Amino acid sequence: MSYALFLGCTVPARGRNYEMSARRVADALGVTFKDIPEFTCCGYPVKSIDLELSLLMSAANLALASKHGVDICALCSACTALLAEANHRIQEDPDLKQWVNTHLAAIDLTIDGPVKVRHFTRILHKDIDPGILNAAITRPLTGLRFAPHYGCHYLKPSEIHDRFDSVEDPESLDALIRITGASSADLDRRKDCCGGAVLAVEPDITYRMAARKLNQLADKSVDAMVLICPFCAVVYDDNQRAVETLENTSYNIPVLYYPQILGLAMGMDPKELGLKLNKVKTKELLNRVEAL
Repeated sequence: MSYALFLGCTVPARGRNYEMSARRVADALGVTFKDIPEFTCCGYPVKSIDLELSLLMSAANLALASKHGVDICALCSACTALLAEANHRIQEDPDLKQWVNTHLAAIDLTIDGPVKVRHFTRILHKDIDPGILNAAITRPLTGLRFAPHYGCHYLKPSEIHDRFDSVEDPESLDALIRITGASSADLDRRKDCCGGAVLAVEPDITYRMAARKLNQLADKSVDAMVLICPFCAVVYDDNQRAVETLENTSYNIPVLYYPQILGLAMGMDPKELGLKLNKVKTKELLNRVEAL
């Protein structure tokens, strides 16, 4: 399998551990990532104020993937949703496709056929044979208990993502956690938003939203939160100390990207998986892994 790896804006700036672990895991599983340096922002930050500009930004990235003859694998849930939605709209509406291509011609790009857009988690869950994943596990994380965080954009809009998982009762991340040998914690707030959408303008609202989930994780005594979106990590990992200050408490709950725990279960070196870049220290967790 070969995909163009779409990093978006947040991963290179604040989620290098996500990129490192995804590349390492993909390579071990036979998934080839092609880097396209011309990739730009997906257009998500301007969607609420300029739909046309947002669409054209997504379209330019789709056209680049088409030009290189590859589908897209994205690590960010919002990037995945925006690119997939733009691809769907363009392919379903010939007039819109012509309008888009007229504008793309100014930068010598064009969109012909559709480009598949897949979140890396979906590729692991749906496109890789479970037998291959199970065979890759050399150090099962038996006895560890992780809390999955799906976030808002991973499965929405559902029709754009072929309804590969239930929006109301998702299970793909839980299933992938169990493949590592760990157990997946059952949470009442499993579908909660992280609050990242308002972090720049109302940080206290974000922190209170994050606190509701972190409080439940503390009550459940989980070993770590596992997520699949870089901006969710900005809230729960980068800003966990700020949430603790607001709540006058201490969580100290590690926040790991799924490829990081998968890589650990595959026997990989924590340094290769970017564990040192996690803001909430993972030393105690890694000591438990080493003892397995």
